[in-house]
Amino acid sequence: MLSSLLSSLLIALRSVRRNALRASLTVLGILIGITAVVVVTALGTGASKAVGAQIANLGSNAIMVFPQSANVSGARGQAGLSGRLTEDDGDAIVRESTSVRSWAPVRRSAVQAVFEGRNRATSAIGTRRAYLDVRAWKLQKGAIWEESAEVIKEKVCVIGTTVRDDLFGPVDPIGQLIRIGRHSYRVLGVLESKGQASFGGDQDDAVLMPIGTFSSHVAWAPPGTAGAVMLSAASEDVTDRAVAQADSILRQRHRIPAGREPDFVIRSQAEFQATQQTILGALSALLVSVAAVSLLVGGIGVMNIMLVSVTERTREIGVRMAIGAREGDILWQFLIEAVVLSLLGGIAGLALSAGVVRLLSGLVGFEMAVDPTAVTVAMTTSCLIGVVFGFFPARRAARLDPIQALGRE
Repeated sequence: MLSSLLSSLLIALRSVRRNALRASLTVLGILIGITAVVVVTALGTGASKAVGAQIANLGSNAIMVFPQSANVSGARGQAGLSGRLTEDDGDAIVRESTSVRSWAPVRRSAVQAVFEGRNRATSAIGTRRAYLDVRAWKLQKGAIWEESAEVIKEKVCVIGTTVRDDLFGPVDPIGQLIRIGRHSYRVLGVLESKGQASFGGDQDDAVLMPIGTFSSHVAWAPPGTAGAVMLSAASEDVTDRAVAQADSILRQRHRIPAGREPDFVIRSQAEFQATQQTILGALSALLVSVAAVSLLVGGIGVMNIMLVSVTERTREIGVRMAIGAREGDILWQFLIEAVVLSLLGGIAGLALSAGVVRLLSGLVGFEMAVDPTAVTVAMTTSCLIGVVFGFFPARRAARLDPIQALGRE
């Protein structure tokens, strides 16, 4: 049996080599399908890891509270105005909740930062000292401002590494002045790098400053305006309880009865992650479906070429049968040839996908990784395609009548 299989394998390899151009065109469909499957899997795996890393960067127990239009009296808030979160709201949540340990206001604005002729379009963030604690963000160099700076609206800031590199280069930024709009701000510290956020966005491209300074000199707002409120739950285990308590406290402070739409929305990192993972899962499923169609088309191509091969080699089949080849030998010969073609497509697809993954990793903003399981599935799929789509032509060849086959030209 083993010698018969080896003989069939050698015959299949000789046939593939003899018809190299045809074989190349045949495996093209398999190559494209396998490449698509592996790349899509790598994309999904990499994106999932990036989302997880982003959650860790933001703090797995971080909670965001955003203002939104309120439905207080059966209609939208007066004149369609949005709700407003204040610093008093944040202080009240920390004071009254047993599950929230700290908070920070977050107001953002796109700005142009300037240092000695160098310009950088960046994001200014007005916040409190506690922002670093809530975000689990450390300083690489220097220090954060004192609490008094938030009261007296001191013009000081802490910058991200992207801003530092672009504006200062080799110059030590500590103590230097950067200009934003009409005002200059003294750099107190540099944040540790957090890298890219999931799905783009450079977290290190930011200038942090006291919330009072921001609201007075960068983007005016009434004193005490918090913009968004970022909370830090006491632990990841009590995040859901912290969300519920924050919702209750804010409803009470904003006089919003139960059952009415509030003028704020609360989102935990777990919710953000679940939403992103759902989107990723749906997108991956769609792309894998497209890749599966490519594999199906490739399999049909293998079957068609094998049918043509059987027709062209009818006399050869008759000769083999005449000198003693059994029906099973002919079946194995063509089945192995179909599997060889599919495996060649699979191997070429894996090689191509490795290059595509490396190329895309530099474009999508996160590291894509080829999952060993995906490689195993790809090669197994290649074999199955050869078996499934090669069986009909192989059986047709095996059932040829030797006398009729020898009579064919």
